[in-house]
Amino acid sequence: MIWAIIPAAGSGSRSGSDIPKQYRPLLGKPMIEHVLDVLAQHPDIEGILLALAPSDDRWSKVSMWRNKPLRTCIGGMRRSDSVLAGITALADVLKPDAWALVHDAARPCLRFDDLNRLIELACVHPVGGLLAGRMADTVKRGDADNQVEGTLDRSALWRAYTPQLFPARSLQRALQHAHQENAEITDESSAMERLGLSPLLVQGADDNIKVTGPEDFALAEAILTTRNAP
Repeated sequence: MIWAIIPAAGSGSRSGSDIPKQYRPLLGKPMIEHVLDVLAQHPDIEGILLALAPSDDRWSKVSMWRNKPLRTCIGGMRRSDSVLAGITALADVLKPDAWALVHDAARPCLRFDDLNRLIELACVHPVGGLLAGRMADTVKRGDADNQVEGTLDRSALWRAYTPQLFPARSLQRALQHAHQENAEITDESSAMERLGLSPLLVQGADDNIKVTGPEDFALAEAILTTRNAP
């Protein structure tokens, strides 16, 4: 069993919009709906949970998305707070062997094939895994004055994407442990890594971009328009 959790409690202030960026229109519908649509297509995903801001009532009358149950909970200030709240809110449906798939509300260009490959590979890995992309650029290490200290070996470097897929109970324990130690957690993999675990890196398409600034909306629209062209 896999439940998808989408942290969507942020304001998206860097997007330059007066509404949370996950609700900003993208090709005629809110960006988050592109995310929901691709997740709902996968037969192994049992349902979807949105971790929302306390004032967000957009989903109060929605209990299904396409053919999947849709639930909501109140998220937190940090991404890790929202993911932990989501796992807790699913306690009544998560079996001991259930998996949690976490995907950004601001990654609307996820390819179904990448989602499927992640599920196939991560679910047979002892830790779980995440979509990622190999680093193609030359990477520099800088000092406090923004001067180059050295060039890193990019052959072992990856960019972390989402979705990230882990056994729900293991991820819950990892996030709780990180919070107890006031550790800064930027993604679910880093929480698992803090426990000495090594998640699987599953290569995904580089067009699985994260929409952050205003210019990213135009890029996301171009990606989706090209992909959907006959």
